[in-house]
Amino acid sequence: MSQEFCSVISPPVLSAGSDRDLCLDSTIQELPMYNFGVEVSVIGTEVGKYFDKYPLLPGVILLEQGKYVGMISRRRLVEFLLRPYGQELFAKESLDVLYSYARLPILVLKDTTPILTAMQHTLRRSPEFLAEPIVVHTADNSYKLLDPHELNIAAWQIRGIETQVRYERSQAQMIQNDKMARLGRLVDGVAHEILDPVGFIWGNLTYISNYSQDLLKLISAYDHCFPHNSQEINDLKQEIEFDYLAEDLSKAITSARSGAERLKKLVTSLQNFCHIDAVYPKPMDLHASIDSIVILIKSRLKGEIKIIKNYGKIPPVSCFIGQLNQVFMNILSQAVDSLLDESVRQQLQANSGDNNKQPTIEITTQVISQTTTKPNESDSRWVAICIADNGPGMSEELQQQILENFSIEKRTAKETSLAVSYRIITARHGGKLNFSSQLGIGTKFEILLPLL
Repeated sequence: MSQEFCSVISPPVLSAGSDRDLCLDSTIQELPMYNFGVEVSVIGTEVGKYFDKYPLLPGVILLEQGKYVGMISRRRLVEFLLRPYGQELFAKESLDVLYSYARLPILVLKDTTPILTAMQHTLRRSPEFLAEPIVVHTADNSYKLLDPHELNIAAWQIRGIETQVRYERSQAQMIQNDKMARLGRLVDGVAHEILDPVGFIWGNLTYISNYSQDLLKLISAYDHCFPHNSQEINDLKQEIEFDYLAEDLSKAITSARSGAERLKKLVTSLQNFCHIDAVYPKPMDLHASIDSIVILIKSRLKGEIKIIKNYGKIPPVSCFIGQLNQVFMNILSQAVDSLLDESVRQQLQANSGDNNKQPTIEITTQVISQTTTKPNESDSRWVAICIADNGPGMSEELQQQILENFSIEKRTAKETSLAVSYRIITARHGGKLNFSSQLGIGTKFEILLPLL
């Protein structure tokens, strides 16, 4: 090899790539790539000598005065030389002449492109270009060559990792579902055991009230017939404060009835929340479901938050009510958490003279129609459940994170309660979950369920 040849072309350099294990977020800069740039004035056969010396070299980056102009693959250059009379026609031609004949679509990607995304771009190419190397534009404004075979192997490795992650998540979800089902059965059994004595109390309170009134009437009749009681009876009345007892007895019974009724509603709500869904959806009353969740939520409140219900006329909705209860609980819990934090902040600023608004959650239900863009199809009808609060609202960054959790393409290591809710509404019920938020105004979630 001549000294002139060595000075014109620098030998190709293969970067080793990253030594860390590939993951779902790995980029193509972590893969081995060739750095082999040659000026377009160089003769093609001179480059062919390097192809003979480096059999894995996928191609050559073409430079004009050090600036990138294109790429010729090993395959294209060999095709030129193997054509009839190719040696006579192209052996002494420079790379710029060969490139003018072989000008083909070149896939150029930044080195920060994720491997899975790069693979998608590669597969979108025409079949005759699938074996062409990929030009990678690096951060230091240089260009390297990536063998599509290396990209394919890395993509399959990541797909295997992704499949394993999905499998582990599905197993964990199955275990979690089984735990929740067992817990639901346990809570349902406990609630049933509580309801039995509550039923006894509730059923007997009416009789106790009637009996006590009858006894008081009997004592009043004795006082009327025998106005001059013995001193012993008068002392006993004074000792037990008979007048106060007669007046307070009915209040005590009313209070006991109110407590039993509240306990009965709470336990019934707990049973409804722990409802075990069947294999197929069933028509359910969403208002009763929401009322049950509100009763459970109110156990955390002490009057700080006002809950307004604007219920419209909606028919029973075919659904998995246990899963919908989880959605309602997730959204209402988030609204309560936000409003309680805001309430604490307002209490700390109570002396500042600000006109603080009362924290409020408004629940609205109605049936709506949406026009369809498809011909020969009637408008679709949906049950809309809107849950809005007047809390501090969400920042743009937080809203973007929630949308990423909703997206299938953006996979997170840990699913949030809103991501689970989104999957239940969309995947399990064919509905929609929309949300909007403004700082200082509040947040609104809208659940749309189709009416079949």
